[in-house]
This record gives sequence, C-alpha cells and structure tokens, in this order.
Amino acid sequence: MFSITTVSADCTREGLLAAASSYVSAVSSGTLTSLKLSPDNFTYQENNRATDVHKGVLSSPLKIDLNRSTADTVACASYTMIISSSGSKPYVLATQIRHLNSDTSTISMIDTIAATTGSLFFNAAQTLSYIQKEDWSTITDNSSRPSRDLLKKVGDAYLDMWTDAKAADTIPWGTNCERVEGSRLTKPCGGSLPHGGSAKNNGNRRYVIDETVGSVDVLCSFDSLGNLPDSHEIRVVDGKVKYVHTVTV
Repeated sequence: MFSITTVSADCTREGLLAAASSYVSAVSSGTLTSLKLSPDNFTYQENNRATDVHKGVLSSPLKIDLNRSTADTVACASYTMIISSSGSKPYVLATQIRHLNSDTSTISMIDTIAATTGSLFFNAAQTLSYIQKEDWSTITDNSSRPSRDLLKKVGDAYLDMWTDAKAADTIPWGTNCERVEGSRLTKPCGGSLPHGGSAKNNGNRRYVIDETVGSVDVLCSFDSLGNLPDSHEIRVVDGKVKYVHTVTV
C-alpha cells in the first residue's frame, strides 16, 4: 500500500497555491499543459491506485462549479476540492498535490479521490448547495489558529471512531458544526457517530494541514467499511470542529 511520509520543508504558501491553481486549470481544460510535472519522479494516483495520468479524470474537461485549496508549508503539499455538478458527468474531487525538495515549481505527485455517480451518497449538485454556503476565510488572529498537532489529532480521531469506542469523545465538536458526507448533511456534526465495532483500521493516511484556515485533509483507505478510497476534510474554528467533508468512492 502506498504511503506518504511527512518531511520538513520550507515551501511557500504562494508556490503551493499556484501549483494547486494549475491543477484546477488542468481539470477545467482536460489537458496537462498547465501542469509542471517532475520529469524524473512524478506519480499520479487516483482512488488509491497508481494510474496513467493521461487516462484518469484529467483526460477530459470538467465544468467546475466550485474549487477551494489549502496549503501545507511543512509537508510541501496542497489540498484542492473541486465540485463539477453541471457537466455531462458529475464529479467531486479531493486532491492532494506534493512537491519534493521544497520545490513548488514542479509537481512530484497528484493524489486524487474522484467520486462520481455510484459513489457513496453521491449527488454533486446537493453537495455543492451545502459547501458553497460555508465560510473558509483565513483565521487572521494567529493566537486563535489551531496548532498543527491538534489538527492532526482531530483528523486521526475522526478516522479512528470506527475502531476505537472512545475516539469520538476526544473530538472537540462545535455546537453549530456541519457534516457533509457525499450529499448527506448532518447538523450538529457531533451526532450519530460510530463508537468502535470494526477490527480494521482506516489506513494509508496522507495529510495536508493548513493552520491558517484551521483545516486538515486526510486521504486514506477506509478499510473499516471495506477498502474504500476516501477523503476526510475537517475545519476547526475557535478550538471546535466547524465543518467535516467526506468524499468516498
């Protein structure tokens, strides 16, 4: 199983977001011309499998109705959500982009969970109607930003709820939090949670953590429910979980 080891890096936020923007352009155009892929060690992964980048979701244009990106300057990676609800084939994409040696001028990996018709609770138009109302503005007060350690712990605890009966109770749920699972909305998001029951840990976790907006995205194999390619994105505001997004194939 493919895994990512987080390494210390000094990537600029601007460089990471520029690379993410080039990915959005590639999705929109259905061509790779906007992408500066590493000529020596580029990997494309779609739904947890190494795939030919010319044959995956990037091989045909998508009409983009929403896109939003976050940046992890420590891991030298970004996360981008794309919702395409009005084209001939709807998609919700959860994509992590990674760079080697602090060099954001080239892309070493594009790692995508690509959900479409038939995926868990999939309805791109319904998902769009929820997510486009959310506030993902920068947390301007540095003292109010959640720490990297807290964000990783929240992301891990969420994925551990299916195997650890106590995990749900360690998560700082907000009273007004919203959980969007595919096209299903749960408010508050701390309700109706699993408390163990599965013997299989949700593994192969890859992280993008952005303290400036209080977010963690974890791509993983959702093995508790049967080896499902999955993305879980969580936002923490004022120390409490505000939003949870899941994209599961």
